[in-house]
Amino acid sequence: MATAKVVYASMTGNNEEIADIVEEALENLDVSVETSEISQADPSDFEDTDICIVCSYTYGDDGDLPDEAVDFYEDLKEMDLTGKVYGVCGSGDTFYDEFCKVVDDFAGVFEQTGATKGSDVVKVDLAPEAEDIEHLEKFVAEIVAKQSAL
Repeated sequence: MATAKVVYASMTGNNEEIADIVEEALENLDVSVETSEISQADPSDFEDTDICIVCSYTYGDDGDLPDEAVDFYEDLKEMDLTGKVYGVCGSGDTFYDEFCKVVDDFAGVFEQTGATKGSDVVKVDLAPEAEDIEHLEKFVAEIVAKQSAL
C-alpha cells in the first residue's frame, strides 16, 4: 500500500478543508495518509512516505509565504526526495495580483528536491466548491497513478 504525507497551512480554514478533501481522495484510492498542520511537520517527514503533498495559502499583496510555513519551505530546499512523488495545491484570493504564488513556489522547491511531479498544481479561489473538489480528486488520482508507475 502506498503512503502519503499531506501538510497544510491554513489561516481561514480553506486549506485545511482542501487537505481534508485530498486526504479523503487518497484514502479512496487505498493510500495510507497522514495529514498535519505545517507548523507541526518537518520536511524530513517526507522521507518515510511515497507521496508528498503541500497545501498552502499565499499571504498579502506580495505573495508571501505564511509565517508558519517559512521554516518548512527553507528546510525543504535541503531535502533529497528522489523516488518520491509530489503535488502542491492551495487556496488564495483572485483579488490579489500574486494569486496562489506560494503554490508555485512550493512546486519549484519540490523540483529541486529530485521528487517527481505527480500532477499540475491546483489553485482554488477562496473556499473549495464542487468544481474545485473535482479538480482536487483528479489531482490526487494523477499523483497516485504516477507513484504506481515508478
